[in-house]
Amino acid sequence: MSNEGQNALERVTSHPLIARTRRNHGLEHATLHLLSRRNPARHLAGHSDAGGFWVLGDVSQEEVRAAVDEAMQRMRAGESELAVHPNCGTNFVTSGVLASLAAFIAMFGTGQRLRDRLERLPLAAVLATLALVVSQPLGMRLQEQVTTSGQLESLAVVGITASRRGRMNAYRVQTQS
Repeated sequence: MSNEGQNALERVTSHPLIARTRRNHGLEHATLHLLSRRNPARHLAGHSDAGGFWVLGDVSQEEVRAAVDEAMQRMRAGESELAVHPNCGTNFVTSGVLASLAAFIAMFGTGQRLRDRLERLPLAAVLATLALVVSQPLGMRLQEQVTTSGQLESLAVVGITASRRGRMNAYRVQTQS
């Protein structure tokens, strides 16, 4: 990336609202990493915003609190890689956009007849597959550079509140900077 592009990215990601969201997103991922290691058979999810994050899944409030505390400790000790998670929505969106774009490019210029489009289908499948391969490291890089932060700075947890979302446990982890 050029210096100008890097400077523009830093200006956007350092905006206070975005910076808080990125730190919360990183802490959410670190928390989910730890919870998943302790509960490998359980399905967990999360969602972050500027005020904190949600942990969704079959875990207790005590487990969430312990994972948040350990995640903060480990991240502050230098384990910033915990902020990046392979099941992040950033990865899924990156994959979807690149695969869609590849398929669109493959179909560009085809005639209106169904036969013309069907003949291009193998090309669309190959290009979409290549796009999915490329999207894996790209999505992780986008997390590192844009959507998460492994640097918690003055982030502090001010509360964890339990609730239910249908049949699922939901925990709101409220933070402040």
